[in-house]
Amino acid sequence: MWAVQIERGVPQVSQLLRDMGCTSLCSLVTDISRLTSYLSFVPPHLHRVYGVGDLHFLTFSCYQRQPLLHTADRRDLFLETLERVRRRYRVVILGYVVMPEHVHLLVSEPQQETLSTAMQALKLGFVRKLEGTAVPRSRKSGETWGTPVSSGPRRFWQARFYDFNVWTERKRIEKLRYIHRNPVTRGLVASPEQWHWSSFRWYWCGEKGPVKINDTDILVMTVRPMTA
Repeated sequence: MWAVQIERGVPQVSQLLRDMGCTSLCSLVTDISRLTSYLSFVPPHLHRVYGVGDLHFLTFSCYQRQPLLHTADRRDLFLETLERVRRRYRVVILGYVVMPEHVHLLVSEPQQETLSTAMQALKLGFVRKLEGTAVPRSRKSGETWGTPVSSGPRRFWQARFYDFNVWTERKRIEKLRYIHRNPVTRGLVASPEQWHWSSFRWYWCGEKGPVKINDTDILVMTVRPMTA
C-alpha cells in the first residue's frame, strides 16, 4: 500500500522513501541496472484498468517508430505541452523520458477526465503547437488513427499507447530506473544525467525541469461530510 494517499492514492515520492528508511531521495531511483528494451507495439484488445488508485507506466511512439522527436526543439516543445496537460488534468508525474522516437511516462490517474483523454490531449496538443492550429480538426481523428501533420510525414504519433498498472513500490522503482536508464541503454549518452529530456536530474540533485515532478499540491482534496 502507498504510504501517503491524497484523493486517488497518489504517492508522494519523498515521503515514500523516508518511510522505507532511505535518507537519500535518489539512492533507489537513480541506481543503474541492466534493462531491456521497451515494447514497441500496443497489444490488440488492450484492457485498461482505471479508478483503482494505481500509477501508470505509459509508452507511446512516433508513427512507425520514426525519430520524429530527433531535435532538441521538438523535445522541449513536447515537455512544455506535457506540463500544460499536467496542470489542466491534475496529473501527478513521477517520471518521464523523451526519446527520439518514443516517450515513457510514470503518472497518476488524472483528477480531471480519464487517463486516455489526457494522453490524447497531450499528443494532439503537441502536434497543434508543432504545426499550427489547422491540424488536426478533432481529438478523435487526430489521435485514434495517428495524428496527421500538414508537412513532412503524414502522421506524427502511432495510434494508442501502452499502459502498465504499477501497484507496488518495487514496480515503481523498477519503472523509474527503466525510464532514466533508457537514453544510456540506447547509446545516446554515457550516463543518465547527461540526457536533458528526462526526470533523472530531479531525483539525482533536485534540479527543477520544465515538468514539475511529484507535485501532489495540484490535486484538489475532497472533504466528505461527517456522518451522524
